[in-house]
Amino acid sequence: MRIAVAGSIATDHLTSFPGRFTDHLLADRLDTVSLSFLVDELEVRRGGVAANISFGLAVLGLTPVLVGAAGTDFVDYDTWLREHGVDTKSVQVSRTRHTARFMCTTDTDQNQIAVFYAGAMAEAGDISLSRVAARTGGLDLVVVAPDDPAAMVRHTAEARELGIPRAADPSQQLARVDGDEARRLVDGALLLFTNEYEAALLQERTGWTERQILDRVGTWITTRGSAGLTIRAADAPEVAVPAVPAAHVADPTGGGDAVRAGYLAGLGHGLSPRRSAQLGCALATTVLETVGTQEYKLVPAEFTSRIADTYGSAAAEEIGTRVVGGP
Repeated sequence: MRIAVAGSIATDHLTSFPGRFTDHLLADRLDTVSLSFLVDELEVRRGGVAANISFGLAVLGLTPVLVGAAGTDFVDYDTWLREHGVDTKSVQVSRTRHTARFMCTTDTDQNQIAVFYAGAMAEAGDISLSRVAARTGGLDLVVVAPDDPAAMVRHTAEARELGIPRAADPSQQLARVDGDEARRLVDGALLLFTNEYEAALLQERTGWTERQILDRVGTWITTRGSAGLTIRAADAPEVAVPAVPAAHVADPTGGGDAVRAGYLAGLGHGLSPRRSAQLGCALATTVLETVGTQEYKLVPAEFTSRIADTYGSAAAEEIGTRVVGGP
């Protein structure tokens, strides 16, 4: 299954605050917030939604095509991705801008405050999906992940024109798009990914109810943090998949991207939606236990053992045999 993942490529600057953000917010002064947090650590890691999803797909045995814009500093990152099995030939490298930056601070309750500098991502709208499809010999699925909003709209329209099924993942960019853009990003998608908050925000942006959204997409996958995820479709009962318990949470960044990678990889390997969701949840827990969104390694026996502990031996055998090299 040839999957193109269109979206952000970024460098993550991750810091931790040894306290709780809420302890420093004054309820009667929220209209004039001015705070500075002294953080303990700084981790500089590779990131970006599309790059994270692509890395996960490659770890799970597929060869994803990364579609996005990066900066003049992309050389080492490009080498890393290619060495791990990601096709980066459709990445546009800017001549003048740096790769996007994601700067995030996490407190002891795993709450996060983050900012994102677009940088080279502003040029992602110049990339043509038709050229990507021609270069690769055709695409089976296009993931339209958070990116420059104009690029997301263009790639959605191109996928529709080319007849390529797509997965809509507007997530973080729902705050930047208007109602018409949100409707265009979602309408007709084979798959829709959101978390619980984004699900509510999507309804507000589109003006559509849950039912109306379900009538316009194939399957809607909603992540629910430690509660796992749900799979919904207009003509099928809801499927709830619990999360794989984490031994500890080193950093929550990238968990949602891992769910998406696992789910898509499962479908690519011929697994059912339920099994694909179980694979996604297991991969997400692996990421949560690691600092950095692409620093994890899968040990097949350990990975399938954790799947068996949560979902049973049949799930572990099927996922292990098809995806990670045996139970």
